[in-house]
Amino acid sequence: MPLPSVTRSLSAKLLVLTVLFVLLAEVLIYTPSIARYRLTYLEERLAAAHLAALSVEATPDMMVAMELQNELLAHVGAHAVELIRPDSRVYMLSRSMPPTVDAVFDLRGAMAPRLTADAFMALAQRRDRVIRVIGPSPKDPAFQVDMVMDERPMIQAMVDFSGRILALSVAISLIAAVLVFVSLTRLLVRPMRRLTEGLVAIRRDPDGTPPFQPSARTDEIGVAERELADMQATIRSALRQRERLAALGTAVAKINHDLRAILSTAALLSERLAESADPEVRRVTPRLMASIDRAVELCGQTMTYTRDGLLPLARTAVPLRPLVEEAGTTALAALRPDVVRPDGERVELRWNNRVPEGLTVRADAAQLSRALVNLGRNAAQAGAGAVTVMVETRPGGGLLLLVSDDGPGLPPRARDNLFQPFAGSARAGGVGLGLAIAREVLRAHGGDLRLMESTAAGTVFALELPPGIVVEEAGRVGEMPTSDSPIPD
Repeated sequence: MPLPSVTRSLSAKLLVLTVLFVLLAEVLIYTPSIARYRLTYLEERLAAAHLAALSVEATPDMMVAMELQNELLAHVGAHAVELIRPDSRVYMLSRSMPPTVDAVFDLRGAMAPRLTADAFMALAQRRDRVIRVIGPSPKDPAFQVDMVMDERPMIQAMVDFSGRILALSVAISLIAAVLVFVSLTRLLVRPMRRLTEGLVAIRRDPDGTPPFQPSARTDEIGVAERELADMQATIRSALRQRERLAALGTAVAKINHDLRAILSTAALLSERLAESADPEVRRVTPRLMASIDRAVELCGQTMTYTRDGLLPLARTAVPLRPLVEEAGTTALAALRPDVVRPDGERVELRWNNRVPEGLTVRADAAQLSRALVNLGRNAAQAGAGAVTVMVETRPGGGLLLLVSDDGPGLPPRARDNLFQPFAGSARAGGVGLGLAIAREVLRAHGGDLRLMESTAAGTVFALELPPGIVVEEAGRVGEMPTSDSPIPD
């Protein structure tokens, strides 16, 4: 899989996101800034109007010539000014014909939301309006100023301010993006690219890729590098072990083939011994036959286990009750009538099938039957006289096949190595492959095989089938018992 191009790389995404986030931050800053700028602009006009109105007080007759009024109003940028002193005296400056007022803005007690809304409404204004502004004088809050002015100069000043803010935002975003881009590229992107290249190389050639060399970093990237190096070493060790096991399996297969031929000959000869006139020979012959049977079983199960690998499944809609019945027949047929248990008694087994009619599952019939056969044979060989198979539904649509027996229970050694090949046998001379193969079958189906309980009264195994495996037919699923109790590990 090729690495992504520059335009689709993590670096490009970081660059674009940084620019967008900085611009978003500037927009959030701009909103109160433009409202504050408009308020400051109006306050400056009110202060200038205050000073201009005080010129009336300096005249002897409290009257100002029209030419001077027009000059003062032009300096203020207003059409009319009214100054109210604390003693209620009023000073006025006005053009001869002041225009009609289109809107009134009272700055006394104006709150931030109102000021913000007025600022954006002014920016959206497309016609030239004449506005009246009322507010306390910034020179002396005791004075109240009432001023009539054109709104267009203020809007133009706000637009110029917005342009400066935009230019500054773009400059800041580009500078921040470059700095963040360079920093993150050095701290994250390059190490991540190195990790990605290492993973791709290991996937392509797990055994031939040079060892990945982690850096001395102590952060998460350093941890990931060291874990990748350890994983590569583990994979190499597993591959070498697999090669050795493959060679060993080939050798075992050849030995097993010859050994089974030898055992077949021995079995034929042992059957002739049962017809011997010597009572002692006839007495020990069943034990000899049992030993040969165990040796043949060892060869057969070893070959099956080494040959299977990852189980391929051929899933079909399988009626569950007939499958369980057939598995019981196979398990019983696999037990020779002259085979004895460790206590010297002959092997006899009752197979109780309590799976309801009409229940169908989507599974590999041969593999699922194989798991049930292994459990039945193990129970019989461990000393059980009866095996019972029941079914329960699980929350979420799963299914439990409960295989219980009335045997003496599993010894501690068998529980410790229950699903370990060649180590989990519950009887002397066993190979311990039955449960290991059964668990592989269940896990290949997406479920699992677990030991529910094992006491002197018997042992119960749970074959856990995943949700979605049940095909509901004839309403039988709703008639089965439901269990939401946890399955022990």
